[in-house]
Amino acid sequence: MPSTTSVEAPQEPDVSLSHGLKQRHLSMIALGGVIGAGLFVGSGAGIAAAGPSIVVAYVLSGLLVMLVMRMLGEMSAAYPSSGSFSAHAERAIGPWAGFTAGWSFWILLCTAVGLEGIGAAKIVTGWLPGTPEWAWVALFMVVFCAANLAAVKNFGEFEFWFAALKVGAIGLFLVLGVLAIAGVLPGTDSPGASNLSDFLPNGSEGLVIGILASVFAYGGLETVTIAAAESENPVKGVASAVRTAMWRIALFYIGSMAVIVTLVPWDSAAVVEKGPYVAALDSLGISGAGELMNVVVLVALLSAMNANIYGSSRIAYSLVARGQGPKALGRVSSGVPRVAVLVSCVFGFVCVLLSYWRPDDVFPWLLNMIGAVILVVWGFIAVSQLRLRRQLEREAPERLTVRMWAFPVLTWVAMAGMAAIFVLMAREADTRVQLYFTGGMTVVLAAVGYAWQRRRAKAS
Repeated sequence: MPSTTSVEAPQEPDVSLSHGLKQRHLSMIALGGVIGAGLFVGSGAGIAAAGPSIVVAYVLSGLLVMLVMRMLGEMSAAYPSSGSFSAHAERAIGPWAGFTAGWSFWILLCTAVGLEGIGAAKIVTGWLPGTPEWAWVALFMVVFCAANLAAVKNFGEFEFWFAALKVGAIGLFLVLGVLAIAGVLPGTDSPGASNLSDFLPNGSEGLVIGILASVFAYGGLETVTIAAAESENPVKGVASAVRTAMWRIALFYIGSMAVIVTLVPWDSAAVVEKGPYVAALDSLGISGAGELMNVVVLVALLSAMNANIYGSSRIAYSLVARGQGPKALGRVSSGVPRVAVLVSCVFGFVCVLLSYWRPDDVFPWLLNMIGAVILVVWGFIAVSQLRLRRQLEREAPERLTVRMWAFPVLTWVAMAGMAAIFVLMAREADTRVQLYFTGGMTVVLAAVGYAWQRRRAKAS
């Protein structure tokens, strides 16, 4: 089947899905969605490698993410779809591209559900020693699976309150941190700039590791464009989320990294062992603050589980609705693709079991396979936007309610940034392995998608 690039190319209409997400849900998902598990859990390793220059790393990767979100927002506002970037890739490049982007992201999200469940279980077993981790993961999985099976508004309510707690916690953390740095927080002495003197402790190599860690901490921002398709006003929701992405990233990510490295020595063991946020609060001597932050980290992990179950089920539904997967996954009941929700949860829990059963071979193989998927997805987003923008300008300019800045210059800048990250990954031994595995999976999916595309073309 020849690749179709008309802006009027058919996509799944999402008519069978409910539109139970209210604007307050979408607004809070957009706000809290940037505060992911990667920020709380993964940033410690980046600080340990890059030192205070982690702020520069988050600025650089944050600029790239802003460009990616702007491109995705432009397409999603023009064509709201539960398939998001997968549907856009099919429209702009061809069915094989939508197939590759969609199924690779589905694998990433399902695996992430299991990883976040393991992380949440570790926190709970720290409070309740002797209880089995797998049982807690199973409990979390059952709760969020049930919530997602019932109605999309349940997902929205969970994320609304999860996001509210995360935003409140980060906001309070930033206020306390700034007061401590200014020397006006009672009972604390300002560290001044003493912890910033060794700005690049491990040289450029440390900064590279910090950049790679920060890039993957931003993963998950795409969920809001998936959720928008089931909101009361998809175009308004996407536009609002994308337009506020810049200050949200600057405040929550870059702001909190700056506070942490100013308050805590970058080489403090607590940064990695306890986590950077807990270490920073402990340094202020606020009784119980560190443990309270552990509660926030737990909420962030559970929020990510909930969001990824939702996102994976909708991506699967969209793929099937466009004829790119088993029809059973596309069955919708009461506005919810329940089979897709169940299959996504089962896949996630299998990943958890593999972490116990095959921790030395199969599980690391799976982790390496998803290591660079987010960059592959971003690449499809950039190429799709580059092609669709020109078509929209010619054929349907009224759909361009959100526009990419300085098109096409910044689109090419973003693609160059992604290429640079791939090069940086190839330089590091650990991330080089991820490139190999992710590249292999992407090639296999692309080959399957192309073969399916040709077979369907012959049949038509």
